[in-house]
Amino acid sequence: MGSKRDDRPAEPRQRAAVGRVRRILRRVRYYAEEYYNAPYRATIARARRDEDDLFMLLVFSEMMGVPNPASYYTMELQPLLMERFHDWHKRMGMERSPLDQIRCC
Repeated sequence: MGSKRDDRPAEPRQRAAVGRVRRILRRVRYYAEEYYNAPYRATIARARRDEDDLFMLLVFSEMMGVPNPASYYTMELQPLLMERFHDWHKRMGMERSPLDQIRCC
């Protein structure tokens, strides 16, 4: 008598084997992408932080005395960005908040 595995029809065994191969290939693809992208993570994170800093400057520029043509649209975003404001002004080299209305330090 054969084992249970031999008693199954050929089609389910083939589907199971294909499923295992697909899982293995997914893992290989994941690790290959991680290996390829790893050297660029710091550069991408730095570029994203720079874009975020520029966006924060745009949102809070009117309060700092810099004319902002989009101030009507950016005023709505100020409450959402207030929690990140302290980290931003520290990164920009300002020891204290540049805004009189906002006391975070």
